[in-house]
Amino acid sequence: MTVFVCAGCDAALSAPVSQVALPVHAHQTWGNGVLLPVLMDPGTYAVDPDPWGPPWRRWCEVGVDEAAARGVFAPVYALSFGAPGAIVIAPGDARGTVLIPERCGGYCCGLDGSDGPNLACERCGRAVATRIDDCSLWQTVWFAPDAVRGRPTDEPAGRPTGEEATPARERYGSPPVDQSGRWSPQWAAAVGAALAHLLAASSGTAVAVPDGLVADLFGRALHALLPAGTPAKTAALAGPGRPAPDPAPDILLVPRHVRTGRPWRPSATANTAQTVPLPVEVWTHLAFPDERLPVPATGGLPDGVLRDDPLPMRPWSPFRPDGEVFLRTLARLPAVRQPWLRRIYDRVQERPYSHPF
Repeated sequence: MTVFVCAGCDAALSAPVSQVALPVHAHQTWGNGVLLPVLMDPGTYAVDPDPWGPPWRRWCEVGVDEAAARGVFAPVYALSFGAPGAIVIAPGDARGTVLIPERCGGYCCGLDGSDGPNLACERCGRAVATRIDDCSLWQTVWFAPDAVRGRPTDEPAGRPTGEEATPARERYGSPPVDQSGRWSPQWAAAVGAALAHLLAASSGTAVAVPDGLVADLFGRALHALLPAGTPAKTAALAGPGRPAPDPAPDILLVPRHVRTGRPWRPSATANTAQTVPLPVEVWTHLAFPDERLPVPATGGLPDGVLRDDPLPMRPWSPFRPDGEVFLRTLARLPAVRQPWLRRIYDRVQERPYSHPF
């Protein structure tokens, strides 16, 4: 476990936390006036390897070569020249901080972080973090990497340990529909990021994906963005607990490790399939769907029997991958410099609200 402390006075600024992979929706903006929940689970933190926050510089000021050196390979509106390595925690895990009143700007419902760090160390007054809780943004506290340091601790986290500490969505999957009956923003972000990797792996040819929910998620976008015709490549789900696909596909949709973020790889060294990563909670729901009702019909059902009435809940509108997450991910893949993929990037960037986004 780690406690983050002020780099100026060594005061504790967080509860004990353990590191997990940065969620793909960490910088997502969703809806208009929508109040999103907390990004991180209690007792966890993640590190953003990319620069984050101000100062920002326009693409025309940076240039292609300098942008590529910073890991961006296609035009974006602006690049962050903040320090890489920002640390994100749940607001409830912050300790010993106070708001900086003159930096509490926001759009309408809360703080958006546009004024820079808005939390100071309560003991020494040093600006240490940015609290974000405005509408359409995930609720977070971001520690500036040069303002804090991690200190190992044996102090237990304020949450269970062992199997019961693993969130249910990681063990059983997170449903694609949120409590409002709409498509989940986490799923929109996850598929937007995966779609960028899937296009890069396609080499510009049509890709066939499994029927069912996977086709609902990726099918419309692949049909709109890739050439029509007989698919030259196939994609399939693969990962722990699933049998090896037969015949072997060209592309594997695999889970990201919840702690490291690294995509799962098959053990067979001869496997040459390319991998497309998905968050484990999304992959688990796709790989091991469980549509049983939480309350069975009167009298119960035999083990292993699924009820087909009512049908699994699905929103009335077609699924739309998150276009901003798609573009952010694709701009950071070196493959986007290939002319055919750059044309797709430019097309989506110029018309972000058109089909399929």
